[in-house]
Amino acid sequence: MPGRKDMPSTLERSPESAQRTWVKAHDNALKEYGRGQRAQRVAYGALKHTHEKVGDHWERKERGRKAPSDPQSARPRQVGGRSGQGVDEKDTKAHLYEMARRLDVPGRSRMDRRELLGAVKAANRRATRRARSR
Repeated sequence: MPGRKDMPSTLERSPESAQRTWVKAHDNALKEYGRGQRAQRVAYGALKHTHEKVGDHWERKERGRKAPSDPQSARPRQVGGRSGQGVDEKDTKAHLYEMARRLDVPGRSRMDRRELLGAVKAANRRATRRARSR
């Protein structure tokens, strides 16, 4: 399985279900498009339908919801769009607040939904950077 050896470090720290989703999508994309960045984008797109990034790893979405998490994952391949960086942009404020609490985001109690979304994305980036530097 080429997907196992190409797996990003954030997925190595994630549950088996996230790894399985990514590997299966990546391996199928390799057959379709060959090696390269496109196979990785396809695999992340599939992963974002069922999982969300929390800190330095991926977890199943709230209540097992299955849907694209950002405009880039919702559009056809050639259209593009903005990435939600693994955070489900359709999450409720309560769920975003809970993620911010788990990630120890300061000032979260005074943030609105949009601010929580940005703060969670930033906290995820920091956690991933720290985990990669170890």
